[in-house]
Amino acid sequence: MSTLSTPIVFIVDDDEDMRLSMQRVLKTVGLRAELFATPQDFLQRNIPDAPSCLVLDVRLPGMGGLEVQHKLVEAGINIPIIFITAHGDIPMTVKAMKSGAVEFLTKPFRHQELLDAIQQALQRDQLSRQRRNEIAELQERYKGLTARERKVMDLVVSGMQTKQIAAILGTSEITAAVHRGHVMHKMQAGSPAELGSMAERLKLSANR
Repeated sequence: MSTLSTPIVFIVDDDEDMRLSMQRVLKTVGLRAELFATPQDFLQRNIPDAPSCLVLDVRLPGMGGLEVQHKLVEAGINIPIIFITAHGDIPMTVKAMKSGAVEFLTKPFRHQELLDAIQQALQRDQLSRQRRNEIAELQERYKGLTARERKVMDLVVSGMQTKQIAAILGTSEITAAVHRGHVMHKMQAGSPAELGSMAERLKLSANR
């Protein structure tokens, strides 16, 4: 596994013993951890293009964990967060989870609880990255279509047959069939239904 694809667990906690303890636990299952004593130090770190998650203490000097979460969301950084705290309460938990936190662990927690939450977070990040990559690939395919082919794609997705498409385009049925074939080939779609699924994911309707 390359360095870029090796999962990273970022840990932000002002308690050094707690940071080192979590790092040791993660090392037992082969996970790499990067430790930060302050949120400011973490926020200055460029998040690499690799599966990752953040273990974040709620109560930190200068900037609370929920504020860090808000800053990450504002910056468009999609990293799953596991909150840890010795002073958790229900309203705080609800707020964190609504903002996308994976888990909210109250100290002292069992090592297995932490590992389970981290595995869940890394799986979520991996899936999210996979979806983003798939969308980016679809967007590249769509960019390769001509204006006429994009129009044909719209018509195919709407459920029209080749004859109807030809009538709308003011062209022959053979020419419409050729355009349709080009669209299916360039988009790598095996059927009109699959093409429709691609269009939905690309949110073409929002771009018309």
